[in-house]
Amino acid sequence: MSGRRWTGRTVRLRFTLLYAAVFLLSGCALLVLTNVLASVSDTQPAPGQFSPAQQADPAVAQRHIRELQTRLDELQTMQSRRLLVGSVVALVVMGLVSLLLGRLISGRVLRPLRTITAATRRISAENLHERLAVAGPQDEVKDLADTVDGLLARLEASFAAQRRFVANASHELRTPLATMRASLDVALAKPEPVPAQTAALAGRVRVELDRVDRLLDGLLMLARAQHGALADQAPVALADLAAQALAARAADMRARQLTADTAGVVSEAWTEGNGTLLARMAQNLVDNAVLHNEDGGWLRVAATAADGTVELVVESGGPMLAQAQVDRLASPFQRLGAERVGSDDGSGLGLSIVAAVAEAHGGRLELWASPTGGLRAAVSLPRASPEVRRTGPVGSPRQEVTA
Repeated sequence: MSGRRWTGRTVRLRFTLLYAAVFLLSGCALLVLTNVLASVSDTQPAPGQFSPAQQADPAVAQRHIRELQTRLDELQTMQSRRLLVGSVVALVVMGLVSLLLGRLISGRVLRPLRTITAATRRISAENLHERLAVAGPQDEVKDLADTVDGLLARLEASFAAQRRFVANASHELRTPLATMRASLDVALAKPEPVPAQTAALAGRVRVELDRVDRLLDGLLMLARAQHGALADQAPVALADLAAQALAARAADMRARQLTADTAGVVSEAWTEGNGTLLARMAQNLVDNAVLHNEDGGWLRVAATAADGTVELVVESGGPMLAQAQVDRLASPFQRLGAERVGSDDGSGLGLSIVAAVAEAHGGRLELWASPTGGLRAAVSLPRASPEVRRTGPVGSPRQEVTA
């Protein structure tokens, strides 16, 4: 914008004209009020009349002159006092009027800035495609809005390039992983005996390959959740998501003797979105509760519905956690404690995928450290309208939620 010569009406010119107009109007009104208050008549009785004989007496004439002079001084003093009082009253009145006019005028002049501020606050990483698109004269405010739109366009391109890179890199890495896994299978399947040390090494390599494969799967899911517009949107029942996620982990829960409480799941909790992403969101919540629980522990799953909002809550027992550390778990590759770092099943992407899926559906993820130990994760989503719910759920038929 440097070197740009403004033509036409600018914000600076409008402010100058408005301030000048308000100043002139206030000054004129102040003068009018002062003169009106100062011109109020003050009727005073005239000095008494004297007879011709008294008028011929010099002493009487002198006394009469002194009385007139005294009365004139009193009138001048009263007039000055009245002018002062009138000026003060007019100043107070015009001060109040100026405040009111200033508020109205400044509100009108700053209205485009408020519009820009509100629109900018609504735009986040999930809706960078939106623009301010401020209409009006080509002035400083319009130039500011166009600059912000340009910044949003560059940010959108940068975010899209980053997500495409993550998705493409994760996809391309699957081929060498599959080749390495096939090479291990071929080496172990040879007719001659395989040394025990080689077999053990191959087993460890396969475990690491499986871990990398899960990591790439998580990166692909995260990139898909953050990609923008959702495809294949349909009504989804949170009760079905909870049932499928618990069923997938039933064997692990029995092995670790975990008890599940699903009394808080209601059938009225419906949302609308991509069924695959929402199913992965519920699965990650349950997986996190199972993996980072204590043997013989517990977990609680609830799906509730309120006015315009549904909520999926997964709470689990476990060690005491600090809230400051829990707040970081929604970021990628964030874990807590040595047991989480050394977990063979965790990639550090579970809750970040949950947060990305929730944001992509217009919701949010909230995490709390339980005062008795463990973690409480709650996902709030927009509630599907009754018309949408009548079309039926996504995916498999309704399942009973069991531990």
